[in-house]
Amino acid sequence: MKVACYARVSSERQADRDLSIPAQLKALRKYAFDQNWEVVVEYIDEGESARTANRPRFKEMIAAAKRKNAPFNAILVWKLSRFARNREDSAIYKSLLRKHGIQVISINERVDDSPSGKLLEGMIEVIDEFYSTNLASDVIRGMSENAARGFYNGGLAPFGYRRKIVNIGNARKSKLETEESEAPIISRIFQMALAGQGGKEIAKTLNREGLRTRNGKYWSRTTINRLLHSEIYTGT
Repeated sequence: MKVACYARVSSERQADRDLSIPAQLKALRKYAFDQNWEVVVEYIDEGESARTANRPRFKEMIAAAKRKNAPFNAILVWKLSRFARNREDSAIYKSLLRKHGIQVISINERVDDSPSGKLLEGMIEVIDEFYSTNLASDVIRGMSENAARGFYNGGLAPFGYRRKIVNIGNARKSKLETEESEAPIISRIFQMALAGQGGKEIAKTLNREGLRTRNGKYWSRTTINRLLHSEIYTGT
């Protein structure tokens, strides 16, 4: 039998990052070898959530499966959660694949086409979806609490600020503090806006005076307007 291997990692949690793509592929290849199956193609999505089917390589795999002469008869995954964590997506795509004679095989969750096997598969999918949804809620709640305590949740510091690392017990947190070389430009931008100047006019003024963005680029109307509408400058 010819099979495709599908591997995915997400940036959502540490466990996903620990379950590396090479580790998944190694296990999938070994499973195929033990079954005397031929691996004809491998699809990899990195940093993609399984809560949505909008994954580049996943969509490519489904498109290949729908072709008249599909290159594979089955799709191997490490666990069903690698395929999808959304029950609706899982049901839709598995049904589509079945219509084309292609099955999804989890090498760590042995389920078959019997009534009890389908029940077990459904229970696994319910638990995966619950875990994923609950995890997302926990992450949002944690970020909200972190911000409420005055800490920065990550990413590049906005123009006019720099990140400062502080130790809170055993944890390392980020706070924003004023970047003295950029702060006067921020003040100038807001003063010009309060005087009635638009983003395009402000950008032209800054560029004419030789002032540049942090990356040394010219100011644009889009950049100015984004900055003026950022709540970070109101202390949010």
